[in-house]
Formats: sequence, C-alpha cells, structure tokens
Amino acid sequence: MRHIVSGACGLLLCLAAPVAAQSTEGVVVELYTSQGCSSCPPADEFMAELATHEEVIALALHVDYWDYIGWEDSFAKAQFTERQKSYARAAKSRMIYTPQMIIGGVERVEGNEPESVVKLIGKHLAAVPTVRVTLERMGDQVRIGAVADRPLPGGAVVQMVRYLPAAEVAIERGENAGRVVTYRNIVTEWKTLADWPGQAPLEMMADAPGAEPVVVIVQEPGPASVLAAARLE
Repeated sequence: MRHIVSGACGLLLCLAAPVAAQSTEGVVVELYTSQGCSSCPPADEFMAELATHEEVIALALHVDYWDYIGWEDSFAKAQFTERQKSYARAAKSRMIYTPQMIIGGVERVEGNEPESVVKLIGKHLAAVPTVRVTLERMGDQVRIGAVADRPLPGGAVVQMVRYLPAAEVAIERGENAGRVVTYRNIVTEWKTLADWPGQAPLEMMADAPGAEPVVVIVQEPGPASVLAAARLE
C-alpha cells in the first residue's frame, strides 16, 4: 500500500499533547468492521496504516450484526450499525457491508480496496474547504470553533467522536477464531453536539473528560458530506 503523503507524521507519535494543544484538520475515513467478519482483517490492517497519517482522520466503527455467528465484537455498538444504515438509506441502497469505508461522508468503498480509498482521500485533500474547525483542550472540556465561508443551505450537524488509539484482541470463536488482531482508532463514543445553520461563526464548549483523543465533525444532515473535521490528541 503506497503512502498518501511521503514522510507524514504518525498520529501515534503525537499522543503526549500539551494541555492547550491545537487541533489538526483532516479527511474523515470511517471503517465499518467487525471482529466476527472473516473479510475484515485486511481492511483493519489498512485502517491501521491510514491512522498513521496526520491528514487522515481514521475512525473504526465496529458493528453488531455479525455477533450472532459465534463471536460478539467487544467494541460493537448498535448505534454504529444504525449510522451505517443511515448512509445506505442516503445512497438509496438496501444493503450494508463489512468491511466498508466511507470517505468524507459521501464516497462508499466496499471490501478492502486501498488504491480506491487513497485516490478518494486525495480528491478530498485537493478540494477547497468551505468550513474550518478549530479545537482547543481546556481541562476536561474542549473549545470548538467553526467558520463557514458561505451560508450552508441545509445547515450542518456538529458531532463529537472519542476513540481508543489501539487495542489487541484475541478472537476465540467465529470466522476469525485463533487470530490476534490489533485494532486502531476504535470509536468508543459518537454524539451530536448541536445543529449549526452556518450563518454566524460557531463557538461552544463540550465536555471531553479522559485521555482519549477528540474529533469534531461538521457534516451535512443525512448523513451526507463532511464539511470539516478536526482532531485533538
């Protein structure tokens, strides 16, 4: 798998952030995966590679619809299954898949297709952003700022995501029985903070206790296009 940007700084090297660390923006890549899916380990490995690139906000959402086949995913949440279903409805699709990557809230890639994903990330990196987001940690809270360079006709949803940078899992049953997998950027929480019309700059505070990294995503309703996203280690 080729590197997206040569010499990019790995996220895992930047975890010891100062108290008032400034955020970095990036392209959101959501991976829908499951510990019980035999097709998922290659995509999980690719996700681990994406997680080393500062310009990519890689988020692994573990779904629960394969739990019945012998192994319950220890990170799965029904909420993440519902989010994937919402993307399918927005695309007028009746099917959901694992593994599936969604880039920037709009492009869907089923299976493990690194070259396709890299090209789509490049497309989003080349686009001129219409919204900018900044984050600043202040104790157990995060100050969030957002500015749009033009009105947002449909408004936007401001969301906060927390994730676990890495965890090793020994899978004992199911399709992946006997595997020991190191998962990266495992989403532990995804919540809506506010609806933002975009006419005026956004300034708000949000609770963010604990050491897990914080991601704020500004996204068109649907879910649809991610207008901006920033990560704070």
